[in-house]
Parts: sequence; structure tokens; C-alpha cells
Amino acid sequence: MKAICSKVMVTFFLCLVFMEYSVAQTVDSTMTKKEKKALKKKTAPQKGDVYFSPLPVIGANPAFGFIYGVGAATSGYLGDPKSTSISSALLGLAFTTKSQTIFTIKSNIYSENNNFVLLGDWRYLDSSQPTWGLGTGPQSAKLVSSGFEYDDGSLTNGIDTPQMLEFKFFRFYQTALKKVANNFYVGVGIHVDLFSDFNDQLLDINATPPSITSFYAYNEKYGFNQDKSSLVGVSLNGIYDTRDNQNNPYKGRYAYLSYKMNPEFLGSEKSSSTLWLEYRDYIDIKKDHHDIIGFWGWGNFTITGDLPYMLLPSSGYDQFAKSARPYPQGRFRGQNMIYGETEYRKHLYGSKKNPDLLGMVAFFNVTTASSVENNINLFKYINKGYGLGIRYNISKKARTNLGFDYGWGDYGTKGYYLRLNETF
Repeated sequence: MKAICSKVMVTFFLCLVFMEYSVAQTVDSTMTKKEKKALKKKTAPQKGDVYFSPLPVIGANPAFGFIYGVGAATSGYLGDPKSTSISSALLGLAFTTKSQTIFTIKSNIYSENNNFVLLGDWRYLDSSQPTWGLGTGPQSAKLVSSGFEYDDGSLTNGIDTPQMLEFKFFRFYQTALKKVANNFYVGVGIHVDLFSDFNDQLLDINATPPSITSFYAYNEKYGFNQDKSSLVGVSLNGIYDTRDNQNNPYKGRYAYLSYKMNPEFLGSEKSSSTLWLEYRDYIDIKKDHHDIIGFWGWGNFTITGDLPYMLLPSSGYDQFAKSARPYPQGRFRGQNMIYGETEYRKHLYGSKKNPDLLGMVAFFNVTTASSVENNINLFKYINKGYGLGIRYNISKKARTNLGFDYGWGDYGTKGYYLRLNETF
């Protein structure tokens, strides 16, 4: 599977290179590079145009140490822009001083005349992540806080603090959809999630009594492997999309439904099925894209069976890993999860060359997750996040923005984010 994924990645990049080369050949070969660049900026978007926006990745946090690497937003048109939506891919390669590696490619590709849509989510992580138990609310850190009880009645010590888990993670999600009516698409997908080399740092089963983490307790309860996890499935999908631009929409709606089946015979540890429902809406208040209100909501539900702990519905595990600011990825996890966010986007300043140069955002979100173990139903506890951000436009035609956000949440949580393209 990794070999197949590598071939697909190479093919994807070759297609982008070929597109850019083809466009270059249409420009007068006698022109200088500066003249060609100036001409391309003045002309309207055309079929084959590619917009590439690189960005250095620099940051730091206690889990990763110092982070460094490169990221890029690549956008382009595979058909006439009048009838074809812009295609987009986000790429990232980062390393940390704690010997971690993070590689991601997230893509939404529209074929000519939007006849087909390809959704991709490819990741490889040699990384670590703290876990907090299951469910939202104060119990989210307390799956085993009062001790885990084995079938024979013996008890363990619980751990109330975040529990660091090291692992290697490989994901290959690829979905293909065909247009069946105006703005409506249906299709199928393949989904592969493989975790390996788990190192549960706070687990100590040799202590008296043993110190048990939420990850270990969950695996014991549901019979999952403590060293690795696998979830392999196929999906049935539907999309409704009227957005004018997926990088930074000014108007339109987006709805996505995905029913995923994970049978054992395909490689899943246990058979299960899940349902993903998502909706986005954008309102251009003054019809000049200077004041926009966006709405985003999704729900991720376990329909049948049991899922491995790290593959339960979790905050920050959407396709582009942008939900639940300001919380770290995986802060909330449970058998079922519902998430909602609204964001106000305001134009601040424009230059003659770029009328949309600077902007700002204000956001507010809520998350609720259930936990069978803690008797927590959806909506029993709702955790919130809110914050502000600055936007700097680095590609006027592709509407690619560089964003810096800072947010606050419950339990004293706060954090900042540097990212390409809008959150949703």
C-alpha cells in the first residue's frame, strides 16, 4: 500500500509540473522571465494555470520541541475556470528536535467541467500525541481516573493528567466522485489507517497497584491490540457544492456525507461502520466579499462495532486537521462527536496591486463527544473555543491566504496556528 501511495504522489506532482510547463509554452518565448510573470499576473485565470505558494514551517511546543520544515499550497485549473472549480492541495514536511517526522498531502481535485471530484488525505507521522480519555467535559481526562476495574474485580491506579503516546501512523484516504446533477456528486472511497510502534509513556503495569492509561484501559475493555491498530474500509459518498472557491469562499454551500464500512476481511482489527456528515455555508453580507460570515458543522458517528482508540471520532481529525481551535489535535475523543463553528471574516486593507491584501477573522466553536465508559451522552458537556486571526493574501488569483490565529478555550487552553488557506 505504501508503494502504491508513493506512485500516486509522484504522478500527482508530475501532473502539476506538466501543467505548469504547458502553460509556459503558450507565452512568447522571446519574453523575459520578468515580462512573462507580469503578463501572467494581469491575465485572467486560464485552464492549466498553477499557483504555488511555499511557506517555511517553524514552531515549538512541549510535545514536539522545535518544529522546522516546509509547506505549500498548490492550486490550479484542470478546465475552463468559467465551468471548472479550482483544484487545491496542501503539502507539508516537518521535523522536530525530538526526532519526529510529519508528512502530509491533502487535496481536492476538480476535473474539467467538474465532471469528477477527487478527495485525498495522505499522511505519514513518526510522532507522539497526548491523550485525555473519552468524552467532553471534566471527565474527558478521567477514563481511568478512579481506577480501572478488571473482570476479576481487581483495581488499578488511575491517571488524571494528559497521557503521552508515541506512535507511527500511515493514512491513505482517496475518494472519487462523479457529477450526477448540477452541483451534486456521488462516489466511492478507500480508507487505510495503520498505527504501529505504540509507546504508552505513562503506563506502568508492574507498579503496585498498576498505573493504567486510558489507551490501555480501552484496549483491554474492547480487546484491541496494545502495540498496533488497523482500520481499512470502503465508503459511499455524496457531495453538494456551490462554493465559488474552495480556498477562500465568498459565497455558496457545501454538504458532504460519507458512510464508511470497515470489515475484518479488508484488514481492520474489528468490523465496524461510521457515518460522517458535514455542512458549510457562506454569507457575503455586503456582496463585496469584505464582510463574510461562515458556518461549519460536522458530525462523526460510530454506527456499528467498535473502533480502535486512536481512530475513534476525534477533534482535529477532519480532512485538513483544522477543527477545534485552540485545542491540540485529539483533545476530545469519543464514540460519537458533533462540532460546530462560525467565523466572521473582515477585509482590512488593499493595495493597488492586491485589493485583498490584509484581513482579519474572529471565530467561535463548540465540541461535544460521547463516552460509553463515562456515561457521557452527546450535549451533556460542550467545550468551546474562540479567538482572532490575521490574513495576508499571497495569491490573488487562487485566493490563497497565509493566516495567523490565536485562540482560547476551556481549562486554560490557548494556542496559535500558522496555516495556508482558510480554516473552512
